[in-house]
Amino acid sequence: MIFLGVLTQQEAIVGIDFNTLGLLIGMMVTVTIAKDSGMFQFVAIWAAKAAKGKPMVIFVLLGLIAALFSALLDNVTTVLLMVPVTFVIANNLRLSPRPFLIALILLSNIGGAATLIGDPPNILVGSASGLTFNDFLVNMGPIAFVLVAITILFFIIWYRKDLAEVSGAKEKIMRFNPKEAITDKPLLIKSLFSIGLVLVGFATHSLTGFEGASIALAGAAILLLLTANDPEEHLRDVEWTVIFFFIGLFILVAGLEKTGVIDMLAQKLISATQGNLATTTILILWGSAFFSAVVDNIPFVATMIPLIKEIGVITGLPLQPLWWALLLGADIGGNMTLVGASANVVVSGLAEKHGNKISFFEYMKTAVPVTIIALAVCNIYIWFRYL
Repeated sequence: MIFLGVLTQQEAIVGIDFNTLGLLIGMMVTVTIAKDSGMFQFVAIWAAKAAKGKPMVIFVLLGLIAALFSALLDNVTTVLLMVPVTFVIANNLRLSPRPFLIALILLSNIGGAATLIGDPPNILVGSASGLTFNDFLVNMGPIAFVLVAITILFFIIWYRKDLAEVSGAKEKIMRFNPKEAITDKPLLIKSLFSIGLVLVGFATHSLTGFEGASIALAGAAILLLLTANDPEEHLRDVEWTVIFFFIGLFILVAGLEKTGVIDMLAQKLISATQGNLATTTILILWGSAFFSAVVDNIPFVATMIPLIKEIGVITGLPLQPLWWALLLGADIGGNMTLVGASANVVVSGLAEKHGNKISFFEYMKTAVPVTIIALAVCNIYIWFRYL
């Protein structure tokens, strides 16, 4: 963009959303420290024991845990933490891990849709639009809860034969001791304290005026101080490739804005919908879903943000329904294929490493029908709540 003369270096730097980057880095540092306590493994093993070793109940509890973790952390971190434990539990149940892994992908993406920090597209939109953590909870939380319930019910019916109890497997699960998963109790207490402070910070953002990046980085700094760990150790674990991917993406989108491409696309969308709020919102919902199934939802949402802003400027339409439609379409639609969201790619790669490759079409056979149902429910929700 700079060497082709589209942007100056200064314009490129101005185009980078440092609030998004700070929020991501802060949460990544916090999670890399917290995971060493064994807290996430503890919860998963506890769920297996609480289910009395019954595969169907374990399946439901692990799905709910994945959705909850994704809402409080982010979906990529959640699947990285949950996949190894899922393999251990599935192997001890003598069942194929594939139903567990496919459910983990879908439910982590749905759970991540519920909060500002749950999914990278949410962070992008929140930073660009000024929507707060509480805005996400109030608007995205209810529909995410409904979609989690629908998805779990679908999977119970779809995989009922694959989740049948195997003789002798229950006893193995009941021998698990969740307390053994906690490797560092003082670190667990410090991590819970720091994560709690961060969540309170997000919830009180409208009162304090602190941006998401400031809150997340402060939480990471507090946890580093409490643990007295060498920051270099944890900074190495930050997914810097993701951070620099975002930087490049912001610069590319800034170039598209400056050249007028975004304005042209906005004009075409308005002419197609004649500036009608309902038509525009529903088109964005379904269009986002199908584009996100083909292209990773992060670059798609990054490109759509200035487009929606431009639609607001030209038509004067209220933007909130459009933001929620974009996010529901991108977050939920990304479930349709293995390349639709970052969490999908991560789980697929980990499954292949463990000798349980999930094929593209095997995944779609399950994911497409449940995602279409979920999007239809989103359509109804948006229609009655915002239109």
